[in-house]
Formats: sequence, structure tokens, C-alpha cells
Amino acid sequence: MTAEGTADDTAGILLVDDMEDNLTALEAVLKPLDQPLVRARSGEEALAALARRRFAVVLLDVHMPGMDGFETAAGIRRLDGAKDVPVVFLTAAEDDPGFAFRGYATGAADYLRKPFDPWVLRAKVAVFLDLYRKNRQLERMLTQEQAHCAAVAARLAAVDALLAADPPDVPEAHRQVRELHRLVDSIRRERGH
Repeated sequence: MTAEGTADDTAGILLVDDMEDNLTALEAVLKPLDQPLVRARSGEEALAALARRRFAVVLLDVHMPGMDGFETAAGIRRLDGAKDVPVVFLTAAEDDPGFAFRGYATGAADYLRKPFDPWVLRAKVAVFLDLYRKNRQLERMLTQEQAHCAAVAARLAAVDALLAADPPDVPEAHRQVRELHRLVDSIRRERGH
């Protein structure tokens, strides 16, 4: 398994806010991360975007008309493909302190008050992007590991069948065992062991 990324590693960042100025400010802060920035002007738009594609993180305003940030976060947690996406709530500084508790109770990864420090926000989002990439790499490695296990199991079944035959085909079983050793050695080399 190589450490290089793939196109699937570029999941993007979902920006959810009903205020155009806030979306523009978020884009300006996050543009240096060089990742796709997708806008949603409501909770409904956010859920639709999450149903269409993967995101590494969602930056979600608490106060929006219609479906507020808390309801949107709860909706995200119900989406199979998005339920594990980290949600960072962004809210006005004068909000009720109980909002932070409510945000974390809905599964928020973080809760930031506006005006936020752009460097801090960018650093936090960069961490979530890195975690996303590492999770994707682990998923690819797991898929590869499962394929290797299936290949070894198939070879073992073939050897077992050769030995169970009447009469057993011992020379072919030995050849298959040698092939199995080569397969295991190649898997070890691939892993760097």
C-alpha cells in the first residue's frame, strides 16, 4: 500500500450558513487549504449536499431560518454516508452558553464562537482533513487486507481439495503450497515486513 492520496482523499469542506457574508469569509479563511469548498444556505441544502458526496468536515452555523444548526446536525447523524463526518458549530458570541452543550450533545466535534480566529479555524479544519485522509487510507488498506485473506483462503481450499482427493494429488498439493508461500511473501514485502 502506498501512502500517496487519491482523488477520493479530496472530500471537501461543507460550509453551511444562511448569510452570504459569512460564507464569503469562511471561503477566504479556508482557501489556502486548497480543498473544494461547497456552500449550503440552509440545513436542507446541507443534507442534500451530504447525500451527494463525501465531506471531510462540516462548518455549520447554529442560527438559520427553518432547520437550525442543531436540527441539521441531527439530520447529518441520520445519514448513513455522513453520520461520522465531523461537525464544527459556528455561532455568535452572544449566544446562550447552553448552546455549546446542545451542540456537543448533537455530536459536534467542536464549537467556535464568532468572530473566530481565522488561523485557529484553518488549523482545526486542516486536522479534520488530515484525519479524513488517514481514514480513507485505512479503509483502502482494510479492503486490500480482505482481498489478501480471500486469496490465501482460496489457495488453502485448493490444497485441501487436492489432499482430500482419492488418491491425493500430493505433488500438486506441494506445488500449491509453494505458490501459497510466494503469495504470503509478496504480501509481506508489500507491507514492508
